[in-house]
Amino acid sequence: MSDCIFCRIAAGEIPADKVYEDERFVAFRDIAPKAKVHLLLIPRRHIESLEVLETADEALAGAMLRLLPRLAREAGLEEGFRTIINTGPGGGQEVPHLHCHLLGGEDLPGF
Repeated sequence: MSDCIFCRIAAGEIPADKVYEDERFVAFRDIAPKAKVHLLLIPRRHIESLEVLETADEALAGAMLRLLPRLAREAGLEEGFRTIINTGPGGGQEVPHLHCHLLGGEDLPGF
C-alpha cells in the first residue's frame, strides 16, 4: 500500500533506524520509545493486523515470532523482553500494518 508508513519504511522510501532486514521482515527502532530498547518488527508484505491473518500466513507469523528472540539477544536483552501486538484501534494499534513491539532493557511496568 503506497500510503502505509510501514510499507514505505520497508521499501526504503522513508528513513528508519533499521536493525534488521531480510526478504520478509524489517525491524527498526521506534521513534517514540517506551523502554530503553523498543523495536518494531514488521512483515514487508502489507497485512493490516493480526486479526486478518489467514492460514496461508502461518509460516510468516511463525517466522516473525521466532525472529523476536534473536533481535532481543542482538539488542542485549539477555535478562528477558516483552512483546506486544496491538490489534485494531480498540487494542491500541495506531498503524494499520501488522507489527510487533519488542521492549526491554530496564524494569518494565506490570499490567
